[in-house]
Amino acid sequence: MKKRGTLNSAKWLLPGMRVKRWLALGIIGACIAMLGIALVNHGRPMDALSPWNHLIQMASDRWNVALSKSDAAFGAGLALLACGVGVFIYAFSQLTHSIATSLNPAGTNAALVDVVYRNRYLAQGPRVVVLGGGTGLSTMLRGLKQHTSNITAVVTVTDDGGSSGKLQKQLNILPPGDIRNCLVALADAEATMTDLFQYRFRGNGTGEGLRDHAFGNLLIAAMSEISEGDFERAVRETSRVLNIRGRVLPSTLKHVVLKGELVDGTIVEGETAIASAPERVKRITLSPDDAQPLSDVLEAIELADIIVIGPGSVFTSVIPNLLVQGIAPALRRSPAKKVYICNVMTQAGETDNFTASDHVKAIDAHVPRPVFDYVLVNTATPTLELLDKYRKSGATLVQADTDRLRKMGYRPITGNYISQTDVVRHDSGLLAEAIMRLLI
Repeated sequence: MKKRGTLNSAKWLLPGMRVKRWLALGIIGACIAMLGIALVNHGRPMDALSPWNHLIQMASDRWNVALSKSDAAFGAGLALLACGVGVFIYAFSQLTHSIATSLNPAGTNAALVDVVYRNRYLAQGPRVVVLGGGTGLSTMLRGLKQHTSNITAVVTVTDDGGSSGKLQKQLNILPPGDIRNCLVALADAEATMTDLFQYRFRGNGTGEGLRDHAFGNLLIAAMSEISEGDFERAVRETSRVLNIRGRVLPSTLKHVVLKGELVDGTIVEGETAIASAPERVKRITLSPDDAQPLSDVLEAIELADIIVIGPGSVFTSVIPNLLVQGIAPALRRSPAKKVYICNVMTQAGETDNFTASDHVKAIDAHVPRPVFDYVLVNTATPTLELLDKYRKSGATLVQADTDRLRKMGYRPITGNYISQTDVVRHDSGLLAEAIMRLLI
C-alpha cells in the first residue's frame, strides 16, 4: 500500500504534468526566504537555518565582510525574505491554476474552489429529506443545494403520461421523468449537460419512436438496461454523470398505479386521468397497496434534521409517497422538524378553490395521524395580469387561511415565497432560506 502511494506521488513528476516548474520555483522561493531569515538573524545558531548560516559565514570569510553583523546585511535579509515569500506565493498560485484547469479545461480557479466548497462546507450541512414530485419539487431542490449537499429527494413513481408513460409501457421500467427533473435540479454539471438531459426530440423529421422523449429519460432507461433492470442502480449511475449534490431515490421500486375516487363515486385510474378528471378528487389509493419503500428511504428519514413534504400536486405528487407502506409511520417516528410546502396556485380539476387548510385536510384524510408540524404558506399576491392568466385556465391563488391551520394543530409559516415571471411558482432561494431558518 505504501509503495503504491509512493508511485502515485511520483506521477506528479512525469513529463507533461505542468507542475514541476512551479514546484521548483516554490522551492527556490522558500530557499531565498530562508536565506533572508538567516541574514536578519545575523547568522546566530538556529537548527533550521544552519545551512544558510554556513553560507553567510563562507561569503563573509571570502570577501572579508561581516555579513552576519552589519545593518546592510539586515536590510538585505528583509529584502530577500520578502522576495522569497513573493516567489513562493506566485509559484503556489500558478500550481493551483495548473491543477484547476486540468480538472476543468474551460474553467478557472473558481471551479476548484466550488469543488472544495461542495465537498467540505456543504458536506457538513444539515441532513434534509424531501418528498414529492413534479416541477415543484425540482424547483425547491435548486435552492436547497446552495445550503447543503446532504439532501435525499424521495420521488413519486406514478407518472403515466408523456415520455415517462411511454417508456414505462415499452420497457417495463419505473417512470423516470420526475426523477430526471430532480437529478438536473441537484446537478453540478455544466449547463450544456443539464440542457442535454432536458432536451426533447420534437424537431422536423423526428420519428414517432423518439418524438417527445426527453434525452434524460432515455439515458436512465439505458442505464436500467445496462444494470440488468436494477432501476435504483440506474438512478445512482446517472447521478454520477451529473455530479449531483445529494441523492435521488424512488419512493418504491414496485410498479404501482394511482387510483382516484371522485366525489361522485367514479373511480379513475392513472395519474393523467386523475389530473384531468371532470369531478373533484375525494380519495387516492395505490394499486397494489403493498408497495414497500427502499431501505435507504427509511434510513434517510430516521437520520434527517428536517423533512420537507411538497410542493407539488397534492393528490398526484405528495400523497402517493405517503401511501407507500412504512413511509408515513417513519415520518411520525422521526424527531426531525417536518414541514409541508403548500402550493401557490390551485390546480384545475384537482384542487379547485382549495385553501391552504384544504390541502392539509386532503393529506390528513390519507394518513392515520399527522406527519408534519409546520405548514409553509405564501401570503404574497401575484400581479393582476398573472392572476387573470391563471383564472382563464381555472386556477386561482391559494388562500392562506392560517387561523384554520392553527385550529387544526399546525404551525403556519407565512411570507412572500413566490417568483413572478411568466408563471407563478415558488422562488427556490426564498423557499430554501425559509426551510433552513427552521433549523436555527
